[in-house]
Amino acid sequence: MSIKSARTRVAPSPTGHMHLATARVALYDYLLAKKTGGQFILRIEDTDLKRTVPSTEQEIMDGLRWLGLEYDEGPDVGGKFGPYRQTERREIYAHHAKILMDHGHAYPCFCSRDRLEIARQEQMKRKENPHYDGTCRNLDPSEAARRITNGEAHTIRFKMPQEGVTVAHDHLRGDITTENKQLYDYVLMKSDGLPTYHLAAIVDDHEMEITHVLRGSEWLGTFPLHVNIVRAFGWDEPLWVHLSVFLKPSGKGKLSKRDTTLAMKDGYSVFIKDMNELGYTSEGVNNWIALMGWGVSKDDVMTVEQMIDRFTIDSLTPSPAAINFQKLDHFNATHIRLFTTEDLAARLKPYFTHNGLNVNDQVLLKIIPLLRERLVTLDDCLAFGAFFFQEDVTPNPEDLIAKGLDAKQSAQIAQRAYQIIAELPDLSHERCEPPLRAYVEESGLNPNQVFGILRVATTGQKVSPPLFESMEIIGKEKCLKRIKNALEILEKM
Repeated sequence: MSIKSARTRVAPSPTGHMHLATARVALYDYLLAKKTGGQFILRIEDTDLKRTVPSTEQEIMDGLRWLGLEYDEGPDVGGKFGPYRQTERREIYAHHAKILMDHGHAYPCFCSRDRLEIARQEQMKRKENPHYDGTCRNLDPSEAARRITNGEAHTIRFKMPQEGVTVAHDHLRGDITTENKQLYDYVLMKSDGLPTYHLAAIVDDHEMEITHVLRGSEWLGTFPLHVNIVRAFGWDEPLWVHLSVFLKPSGKGKLSKRDTTLAMKDGYSVFIKDMNELGYTSEGVNNWIALMGWGVSKDDVMTVEQMIDRFTIDSLTPSPAAINFQKLDHFNATHIRLFTTEDLAARLKPYFTHNGLNVNDQVLLKIIPLLRERLVTLDDCLAFGAFFFQEDVTPNPEDLIAKGLDAKQSAQIAQRAYQIIAELPDLSHERCEPPLRAYVEESGLNPNQVFGILRVATTGQKVSPPLFESMEIIGKEKCLKRIKNALEILEKM
């Protein structure tokens, strides 16, 4: 990799939720820019007006910031190469389209949609790949100029070379050679005066001095076109990197919308906004997506700072990457364990408060060591820790009956536990555990029977963090109140 400072860009279209594929491109762009002391740019490619969803631009910016990928230039931060929305750069594209036409590299096309559709249907009947048939390619320039002057609707197409080959170099795949007779004349400017991706992206990358273009492998099909446009202008090419494709979790076939729907049913998502709401951390998500296309160990746990230190585009791989949500869980849980107590407490507090719980910050700090090892996602804290901040709990009556015992016997155990606890000066687990274990031995009962009843009574659930440490944090007064409530439930059964 060149030691020259890299200028990289992520250029999503605001047509839907920010996908993990966009996040991965952004992450690699960010790592490369920071590794080389360069700049990372956000550009919004919003020329597809029919599909643009106004709210998604903000979602993209919020998503990048949630991931910690702060961009140096962009729509909301500015920069000397702006504007950073393509709809605000119309004059720039029109100017460059005219340059191409003036030099014989592009031409106006007056074909109507109906005519193009008829030609497409005929090509399909002949079992040909649909393509533009070149009707307007050889129009007399004076006639074309007259029709434009008369206000006739038209697009502008790039005039692809028809002989020889185009050799395009991808950093991961090497030289890609395409016979020019297989290439067709694509539209550069639409009839509404807006550019297509093929012109806008190439012009913007040059104007914004982008040195490295990292993008999805779906652009390999039009890679020869883009290279020819750059060469028609006489510009230096950026270094092109087409990243690996994402596969279904099964590893069979490209990820689809149906796979996304199925993932949501299992509590997963491929959208960054959802991942945040589902309790995933930016650290876990970054670690997960970084290794889907980066040729380092698949189990390497890294912060973004560590990634910057290790990253090179030479270590990226074109091999397809299957979406593995279990790996996401693994990385997320691992990073949760690396957070400081204060950091994790700050991240968990919103989950408690959003569920109507009144959070005591000192109690929150005390429960972090009990919760940390049990969390896969941040929202798991509710299942394991909500009872700490509730005044009362409502146990399932059936859960209060220990295995092998009836309600009366279980009530007797709860009554004895209440008496033992009531006599203690405090509820530190060092004071509480020995007398209760002594009671288990004296009674001949199974520890699971006694402690199971006590757990359900004090926490309201069958599964919780360590019982005695939990009771200490809940406090003696509240524990006695909850055990008394459990006794009343058992006595009614």
